[in-house]
Amino acid sequence: MTSRTDLSEWQTLQTLAGTDGQRHMRDLFGRDEGRFERYSGEAASVFVDYSKTRITDDVLDALLALSKACGVTERRDAMFAGEPINETEGRAVLHAALRGGDRKFAVGGEDVTGEVKAVLSQMEAFCAKVHTDEHLGYTGKPLKTVVNIGIGGSDLGPVMVTEALKPYAIPGRSVHFVSNVDGTHLAETLKVMDPETTLFVIASKTFTTQETMTNAQSARDWFLSKGAGEADVAKHFVALSTNEDAVKGFGIEPSNMFRFWDWVGGRYSLWSAIGLPIALQIGWKNFRALLDGAAAMDDHFRGAPDRENLPLLLGLIGVWHRSFLGMHAHAVLPYDQYLHRLPAYLQQADMESNGKSVTLSGEKVAYDTGPILFGEAGTNGQHAFYQLIHQGTDVIPCDFIAPAHSHNELGDHHPKLLANFLAQPEALMQGRTAEEAKAELIAGGASEEEAERLAPHKAFPGNRPTVSMLVEKVTPMTLGALIALYEHVIFVQGAVWDVNSYDQWGVELGKVLAKAILPELQGGEAGTHDASTAGLIARINGLRG
Repeated sequence: MTSRTDLSEWQTLQTLAGTDGQRHMRDLFGRDEGRFERYSGEAASVFVDYSKTRITDDVLDALLALSKACGVTERRDAMFAGEPINETEGRAVLHAALRGGDRKFAVGGEDVTGEVKAVLSQMEAFCAKVHTDEHLGYTGKPLKTVVNIGIGGSDLGPVMVTEALKPYAIPGRSVHFVSNVDGTHLAETLKVMDPETTLFVIASKTFTTQETMTNAQSARDWFLSKGAGEADVAKHFVALSTNEDAVKGFGIEPSNMFRFWDWVGGRYSLWSAIGLPIALQIGWKNFRALLDGAAAMDDHFRGAPDRENLPLLLGLIGVWHRSFLGMHAHAVLPYDQYLHRLPAYLQQADMESNGKSVTLSGEKVAYDTGPILFGEAGTNGQHAFYQLIHQGTDVIPCDFIAPAHSHNELGDHHPKLLANFLAQPEALMQGRTAEEAKAELIAGGASEEEAERLAPHKAFPGNRPTVSMLVEKVTPMTLGALIALYEHVIFVQGAVWDVNSYDQWGVELGKVLAKAILPELQGGEAGTHDASTAGLIARINGLRG
């Protein structure tokens, strides 16, 4: 198979990286009054400005040509058709089918739309029973508190969405999330729980995930220790799983087991039964709106022309930054406190998907793939790591995200927040020359000598790429569209890089070794390890007696 680097389109971009890729955006804007209008667009109520990136018409043409040469459109169509594009596991990748609506989806030639609707109906009915106090606890009290026990995609997505949509929470309800196998996470959560009014949601497809099932068993033990009986477990525990025997063995009624499918990857699963804690917290109508927002972005990705297709364009710009301009990290910076968990969610979505160094054909890649992704809510991040973004030796592309309207219009807080949302990308693009810094110092009263000394420290190189995303307000619809936008950006980049974005074999070895080590920490015989690991095991056992 032809390597990506052998493609003439790839080589064209390598050449452009040394020319157009080095041009300063300050000059690009100065020469082109229409740059903003040409390099911005809107889809599913998400407006995106990508004009503050190092692209030109020639670069964009070359990126779109690379997309065609890499078969991105064909792979996209194969994904939506339910073909097994997760080649290493032989699975379809069809989280878009979970968004429901009137669209039809098939896997292996079999229509899965009915199955999806059946689970959604089951979820809706269960939420209605809980919200109307038809499903009560073992003492007859309503279940007002949900504790979700999961990890990875069974935790990060629901956590992020329930935080983002707090303004839509049903009054009097609360939701908590336990993921870490560190007992502290569960213990601190249970300290404030009332067993009579708590519903536990156990999220594990196989019902064997070590961290999740350890926490689930301890939660069950706690529940029984508070006076409940074995039969009461069925009233206070539900399962998001496919392992009916294990679920029944735990004490959960099969009617309260909500299924999902092997064509739903964990990090893309919040739209499935994994989203049950979301629906319990914000209500079914709002959960349905979340799905509808994502479906609208799906339709845009499938149908918009290439030059207007925002997931395609942003994905290609990310490839430009990473593989051709050598930018190794990417920051996601939401200027909305409700979105403070979005960077953590996208860390898994992006880094677990495209953190790959082997192509689909098993060859070692000859170019940089997935970036290191991090972020923090603005303006907090400005007082933490923005210094490095502005003046550090690494150039780090940034996504700035903000709503025009806040759910909490308190005084002039939101205009001040938006002023920072606008100022930071402008500063990163414009920079400040040493001459400008010197002139400002002198204008401020500094002597010539002092200004000369301080100017290098106050100069900014600028020319640092940013994408700005704007929504009217953070609502279930706009949040769904925003998440789906990022999902499709990740897909595009994986398709161009020729990697499988839907497996995660890199996390498996550590799990295997942990299972082997565990008996040694519980009094078993010592295994065979490197000297460091063996020494640490011995030291831990010594400290623990």
